[in-house]
Amino acid sequence: MTYDVLRFLHVIGATVLLGTGAGIAFFMVISNRSKDARLIAHVAGIVVLADTVFTATAALFQPMTGYLLARETGWPILQGWVAWSLALYVFVGLFWLPVMWMQIRMRDLAIAARDAGAPLPALYHRLYRWWFAFGFPAFAAVLAIIWLMLTKPSA
Repeated sequence: MTYDVLRFLHVIGATVLLGTGAGIAFFMVISNRSKDARLIAHVAGIVVLADTVFTATAALFQPMTGYLLARETGWPILQGWVAWSLALYVFVGLFWLPVMWMQIRMRDLAIAARDAGAPLPALYHRLYRWWFAFGFPAFAAVLAIIWLMLTKPSA
């Protein structure tokens, strides 16, 4: 593959990761504010689907296109900004995997509350607070990775 095609695919992947993450966060936060189990169950179902289809797919392909780009250009993988990007990518994954589990669990709890005509349980609200807190370091790390990709600092 040529450098331009790899770079295009890598940028698309980064865009999908950033955009899907921001969109998912927005819709989960807005639906949660309603405290309506029906709405939250619906939105959380879409969020889990979007995270599975878009985020997971991009997350799998990003390291592949990144590796091929580094190989094509001669950037050392375990040095400098590429190494920092990889470390931050692992950091993001350490937050995203539990977030994925939390979203699935919150969806299931909201569905159960909706079906029972009951309010959302305390566990839902606890998971939501953890989900919300996990988003900040992960999102900041994604922004840092994009900054590193764009600026390619030498030190």
